Amino acid sequence: MSKIKVLDGGFSTQLSTHVGEKIDGDPLWTARFLVTEPNAVFATHLDFLRAGADIIQTNTYQATIDGFIEYLGINEEESLEIIRRAVDHAKNAVNVYNKEIENYTSVTNRKPLIAGSCGPYGACLHDGSEYTGSYGARVSQEFLINWHRPRVHALLEEGVDLLAIETIPCEREADAVVELLKEFPNARAWLSFSCRDDGKSLADGTSFRETAVRCYKNALPGQILAVGVNCIAPQCVTSLLKGVNKGNTEDFIPLVVYPNSGEKYVVTEGWKKDGEVLSLHEFIDEWLDLGVRYIGGCCRTYATDVKRIKSKVDQRRAT
Repeated sequence: MSKIKVLDGGFSTQLSTHVGEKIDGDPLWTARFLVTEPNAVFATHLDFLRAGADIIQTNTYQATIDGFIEYLGINEEESLEIIRRAVDHAKNAVNVYNKEIENYTSVTNRKPLIAGSCGPYGACLHDGSEYTGSYGARVSQEFLINWHRPRVHALLEEGVDLLAIETIPCEREADAVVELLKEFPNARAWLSFSCRDDGKSLADGTSFRETAVRCYKNALPGQILAVGVNCIAPQCVTSLLKGVNKGNTEDFIPLVVYPNSGEKYVVTEGWKKDGEVLSLHEFIDEWLDLGVRYIGGCCRTYATDVKRIKSKVDQRRAT
């Protein structure tokens, strides 16, 4: 179990502890703070490192050329520079953290990695379609490849250790990013999907298992580090993951999971509890047994949640 990596938590959630401004509902979401509150972005990364994260993600999920041009009134090159600076904020946090732990022998996340966060096309549309995948039927694979390319290139050029291609809601976009990655043969990435709570489907209704396994196998050898799910209620995760390695007689496929808190987001009301909300920590052992090798939290999870995940994972690493 030594190969398990602990991820960070919900960036917007932890960022909210440093800023008093409204985050949810902004068309640029946390990406706006790369311009308005860069010190808070740095501090959020440092929070997660201090909580024990082995991998932190850049604040670029909703950092897109389209969004910056429309909502900040800047050009493409200026937009790409903001994305590059996002990597620098994460690097600065890692450097500060490494200096903090120099004299501590019990620290287990001594060489934290930086994952370049790449959200789906639907995130920049600001219409919730990252949770439906509805655009997959009306845009081509070529369009999606071209749309993702500039940010992927900028993140890799600036020196991220890997890519976090996340909240992908439709099979067309999943296939597109796998093809795009082949243009960067030295890049490594995990591929995480937005899924329904039916235990079997992507947000667009196609099979999670079939799409995830196909993407893993169609990628360049070793390029996809893991496939999995994010931003889904914890109680919906296991049924999705069970199907990936079950009956897989070929190579074992590593899995990634970082669910939300289990609350639901209502546009007009914000985050609300809908029935019983189960903590993701209750499921960690069963997820690790299914082959999860990358585990963290998504929306409504804090650095304190990462610390709890880290404690549980450290227990498993010791066995």
